[in-house]
Formats: sequence, structure tokens, C-alpha cells
Amino acid sequence: METYRSNAARRWALTLLFTAIAPVPLSAFAGEPTSSIGKNFLRSYAGICLEGAIIALACVIFSLFASSPPAVDSSASAVTAVWSYVGELIFNLLVLVGAVKMSDRIVKEVVGI
Repeated sequence: METYRSNAARRWALTLLFTAIAPVPLSAFAGEPTSSIGKNFLRSYAGICLEGAIIALACVIFSLFASSPPAVDSSASAVTAVWSYVGELIFNLLVLVGAVKMSDRIVKEVVGI
């Protein structure tokens, strides 16, 4: 749980930091020799925002899966129904955690940071 909190805090701090210092790198567009600084900043900022969007999308998809009732065979015993529900829930949680953990790598591949 601590790793999740530190990752969330890191993403939150990066977004806040990039937004706070945005005018400084964006002013680098004014000159020809420093325009690459502004371009690299915009690429990094877009990557951080895209990472947040991927995480939000993963949470929405998980909530849709979690809100739908599990497919349980009515002729199965109660123990089998409970285990199938727990298995489905664990699978959905693993998919959510995988999407959150992989969002950083996905963004780096897409944006080319």
C-alpha cells in the first residue's frame, strides 16, 4: 500500500511542479537556440497528463467491471459461487494495478520521452 501512495504522491507532485514552472520553459520558445527546451518541456508535460488520463481510464473501466454483477452459475454450490466471485475480483484488481503500474512505460513509449 505504501508503494501505491508514494507513486500517487509522485505523480501529483510532478503535475503540480510542471504546472507551476510552465511559464519558464515556455518562454524559451522566444529564441531560436532555446526553442528545444520549450519543445522538450511540452513533450514531458503532455506525457505526465497522458499518464494521469490512462490511470483515470483504468479506474473507470475497473469501476464498470466492479459494478456489474458476477456471472454465477445458479446450479453451483455456494462455496463455488463465492470462489468464482473472489477470483473475478482478484483478476480485475490485478488488471487495475497492472494498468496503473504500466502507465509510465506506456506514456514513455507513446510520447518518446
